[in-house]
Amino acid sequence: MSKYILYPGCSMERSARPYLDSTMAIRKDLDVEFEEVQDWNCCGATEYWSVSNIPAYALVGRNLALASQQVNGTNTLVAGCSACYLNLSKTDNYMGKDKSLNASVNEALAAGGLSYEPGTLQVRHLLDIVLNDVGLDAVASKVVKPLSGLRVAPYYGCMIVRPDLQERYDDPEYPQGMDELLKVLGAEVVDYPLKTHCCGGHMTQISESTAYEIIRRLLYAADQYKADLIVTLCPMCQMNLDAFQGDVNRHFNTNFHLPVLYFTQLIGLAFGHNAKELGIGREFVDSTDALAKIGVEVPEPPKKQSRRRRDDPSLPMPKPLAKSKPQNEEPQNEEVT
Repeated sequence: MSKYILYPGCSMERSARPYLDSTMAIRKDLDVEFEEVQDWNCCGATEYWSVSNIPAYALVGRNLALASQQVNGTNTLVAGCSACYLNLSKTDNYMGKDKSLNASVNEALAAGGLSYEPGTLQVRHLLDIVLNDVGLDAVASKVVKPLSGLRVAPYYGCMIVRPDLQERYDDPEYPQGMDELLKVLGAEVVDYPLKTHCCGGHMTQISESTAYEIIRRLLYAADQYKADLIVTLCPMCQMNLDAFQGDVNRHFNTNFHLPVLYFTQLIGLAFGHNAKELGIGREFVDSTDALAKIGVEVPEPPKKQSRRRRDDPSLPMPKPLAKSKPQNEEPQNEEVT
């Protein structure tokens, strides 16, 4: 059994819990063992680097330092989230190339009794592990319920194959690894032309109209190729295409109904695991009709709370600061709200 250190990241513990649940469900089938990084913290996502570089690298460096303390039979750190993977990978890479950055990050880590020597860990994405350590032949040998008749659009997103740090394990322009994996599972893989286009990231919180157009294009392309569902490997991508699909339909008067599942969930179905165990049924866009094509019954979803808009008056909003009083003015007894 191959052993790995796992960095789950914030999303896999919360909004992307089905991704983690399905990963844990298939780990024995894949003959892999995961040891979670102890006391890990958020990777900072994409925003923190826009605020200040050193704290951003130190935030990620702390996770690398903690993981390096758990090197015992393996030095491979695995992330399922594409943003987490990219941040961990680039921090390790840049610390190794930039002595000044390395010194600054380790100075910050020293305040918590930690340090990290770049190159100690090999940072890899979960898909890379399945493709290149487990291997497609081993995956094929475990298939008991082929996904025959299910048309899937493989969506990689823009982060995991970008050629910015080192040579990746797949083609950065038109990757094929997940395509081949899904074919081994028995699915019919459509030729999805936007497979590496950006999902918009956190653009939904910045400019809704821009975000909806980015998401609409991705949904439209999959719909044009008559995909039954979209398969992804990134929590942010899954959330944008799934949770905001209804908003896109209302904004453009469209009628997309494309469930968005994780590749680990599709592996689990092909291996004979039930949908509930894999977290299927917790997505916003119901996958019942799509999975009925392969004889999978989707459990009744838990009651979802509707997402509140940023301008919802029920949300706590910051209040304007009161005008400062002259220094010689006596303070008044005012109730602070």
